[in-house]
Amino acid sequence: MNRQTQLFHHLWFLGAVTLALWMPPLAYAQPETLTIAAANSVKDALRKVLPLFEGQHREINVRVIYGPSQTLRKQIEEGAPIDIFLPSLFEEIEQLEAKGLVIQGTKRIYASTSLVLITGTTLPAPIASIQDLRTIPIRRLAIGDPSVSSVGKVTSQFLKYSKLEPLLKSHYVLGEHSRAVLDLVAKGEAEIGIVYRTDAVADNHVRILDTASAESHTPVHYGVAAVWTAKNISGAGDFIEFLLTPQIQAQLKEHGFDQATPDVGVVQRREGKP
Repeated sequence: MNRQTQLFHHLWFLGAVTLALWMPPLAYAQPETLTIAAANSVKDALRKVLPLFEGQHREINVRVIYGPSQTLRKQIEEGAPIDIFLPSLFEEIEQLEAKGLVIQGTKRIYASTSLVLITGTTLPAPIASIQDLRTIPIRRLAIGDPSVSSVGKVTSQFLKYSKLEPLLKSHYVLGEHSRAVLDLVAKGEAEIGIVYRTDAVADNHVRILDTASAESHTPVHYGVAAVWTAKNISGAGDFIEFLLTPQIQAQLKEHGFDQATPDVGVVQRREGKP
């Protein structure tokens, strides 16, 4: 190899090294955010299942906003940047759908639950059933505020149907959402309360006394849908499918959820005693 050839190779090598040093690093794809607006009632369950979803979808970073279902629905109506809505009452999704604010074909029911009467474990009320509320006096009954919470709406239906409202209305203590009702009972600020079973099973400070009859209130179906402000529609679809898988359905059952029945309509409630 002559001197001129050696010089050419040295210059080529030096140029290649310089180019490598000055080249910008390869751009790695950043995880895309999936924003979920979820009812307080599903918080414990989501804390268990979301890591599983993110583990299966490394390209997605989940962000959750918790709150009362009615409040979240109103925020979505006003244009809040939400991909998925997870209320504690399917009716909230139907209200959005009626206004054209749900992406067509994404609405699903993934679980259901029941309405239960609870008391605290430290200072339990001397009550064993719903019927006891007719004869055993109480000082305070904690319920969700019907104007802001889904559990409050369902509870109001039950109390009217069972003819208990006139007896107990003066004893109501309102909570903004289900967790507020649980806290009121757990801390002894109310002797009894009414919440969804999904709320009660995860709290060691309360115990379930009785279950409201199914015909006494709107069926409590947990629904999911992608909403009109969604930006990560692909991720929303993946999450909806994920909720319906047998693995996640089994996880939800551990948190007091029941598998939803195919019939998603609202039952006609009869007037009169249960």
